[in-house]
Amino acid sequence: MASPARRERGTSPRRERGTSQSLKALLGIRELVFSGEVGPGIRLSEVTLSGRLGISRTPIRAALAQLDQEGVVEAIPSGGYTVRSFTQVDVADAIELRGALEGVAARIAAERGVPAARLQTMHSLLAELDQVVVDPERTDFAVYIARNGEFHDLLHTLSGSETIRRELERVMRLPFAAPNAFITAQAEMPEIRVSLLVAQAQHRAIVNAIEMREGARAEAIAREHARLARTNLDVMIEDTKLINKVPGLSLISG
Repeated sequence: MASPARRERGTSPRRERGTSQSLKALLGIRELVFSGEVGPGIRLSEVTLSGRLGISRTPIRAALAQLDQEGVVEAIPSGGYTVRSFTQVDVADAIELRGALEGVAARIAAERGVPAARLQTMHSLLAELDQVVVDPERTDFAVYIARNGEFHDLLHTLSGSETIRRELERVMRLPFAAPNAFITAQAEMPEIRVSLLVAQAQHRAIVNAIEMREGARAEAIAREHARLARTNLDVMIEDTKLINKVPGLSLISG
C-alpha cells in the first residue's frame, strides 16, 4: 500500500522513471533528426533507436507518436515512421502561424492590461538583451537564445489567457516555428547578425505598445517580428555552407 506522503505527491518512483525515459527518448530522437544524422525519408526503427539511445522500445514508440503529432516524422503504411522533409512554404507557414498567435497574445495583453510587476520583468529582460546585441560582432548567442526564449515565453502569458498560452505551446512544437529556430545561422552569417538589432527594436516596441494599451499596434509589431525570421530563412537557404551547421536546415527543400 502506498504511503500517505506518496499518495499526496501522486507520483511513484516507477512513474517518474517512465516520464524521464519518455523525455529522454523524445529529446534523443529530435536531436538525431535535427542534427541531420537521420535524413529525410529514412525509416526510424524502434529497435535501432532503442539500441542507439539506450532506452526501451515503449518510450521510443511514444516519442515517435509525439513527433508524428508535431509533424517532424510521419507514419508509413507498412508500419513505423520516416523523417519528414519540409518545403520553404511549410516553414514560412509555421512561422506565420506563430506570429499570428503572438500578435493576438500581445493585443489582448494590451487591451486587458498587464500588472506593473510583470511589465517590469519584461523591461529587465529587454535591458539584458540590449547588452547582448549592442555589438553584433561580439554577440554571445548562447545568452541571446536563453533571454530571447524567456521574452517570448513571457509574451505568451501576458494576456492571462490559458487558451492562448496552450495554443502557442502547441504551435511552438511545429518544426522551425520557435523564435530561436534559426539563431545559430545568424552566428554563422555576419551579414544577418544585424537583424538581431532589428529584432530587439521590435521587442521594445511590442512591450511599449502593450504598456500604452495600444492593442492593434502591439499585434501588428508582433506579427512583423515573426516575419523577420522568414526573411532570415530566405537568406540562409541560399547558403549551402550552412546545411550542416544549422540544426534542421538539411530537412528543408526549396
